[in-house]
Amino acid sequence: MARHTKPSKKGEVLVAIMNDPAAWKIVREAGWYRVPIDTAPRHWPPKWIAFYQTKVFEDEAFAVRYFGKVTEIRTATRRELFPDEPSGEKSGRFYYQVFLEKIEELPEPVFSLRRRLIVFISTTMHQLMTAEEINDLYGESPLEEAVWKRLRKLRINAERQYAVEDEGEWYLLDFAVFCKKGKIDIETDGDTWHSGRSRIREDNKRNNALTSLGWSVLRFNGSQVREEMASYCEPRIVKTMNRLGGLDSSSDSLIVTRDGIVRQMGLFEEEDSQD
Repeated sequence: MARHTKPSKKGEVLVAIMNDPAAWKIVREAGWYRVPIDTAPRHWPPKWIAFYQTKVFEDEAFAVRYFGKVTEIRTATRRELFPDEPSGEKSGRFYYQVFLEKIEELPEPVFSLRRRLIVFISTTMHQLMTAEEINDLYGESPLEEAVWKRLRKLRINAERQYAVEDEGEWYLLDFAVFCKKGKIDIETDGDTWHSGRSRIREDNKRNNALTSLGWSVLRFNGSQVREEMASYCEPRIVKTMNRLGGLDSSSDSLIVTRDGIVRQMGLFEEEDSQD
């Protein structure tokens, strides 16, 4: 398949987690996939769905390899989708039943180098076709993109939109960097979004939760990212990494990237459910 070169829009591709061989069989043989309505992504509906396969798929695990074009989306309960399934508390849950034209394989798989857990990723077809690894599929804001490009230039392996849980609360980190003696959360704040009193309280609560879990939090506002990347942001990141012993490579696994290079990255595996 040729690389996608036409202008593309965020959200036209939904990268969905696939952790159930039975659900994958439905996709391959019946041509549809289900998305719980109450957890559907903000960018909806997608034009394509791509699938991130978890460890149950063994040789094809921890990568996006397959995608399909959306032809129709219906609304249905779980009972309607699985009439032979015994009734339970999930039987009345509503889903989007997404029908796919056919399942295609990417020219090259998009690996998760840390073998991480993901939630839905809203991305573009251009990003899907050109991504070298899973973090290249993200891109929620120009500020995040600027920091991501700088981290890549510095060869700092970071995870984007990394989920962290504390006492039932989930926090999505803009960038997570894993060091030998700790972890760093790098946040990019819009110039006005985090200036309100309520946001300040939420940020304080969030920072305290992450600190209690061993995270060092670095926050950079818009002007710092745009005007002081080299003079302020980069030195702060590097100084914090050095204080924490540098990048962690103590539990590495081997992953072959699309360019044939074998890279070593830390192994992180978690479970998630489509139900």
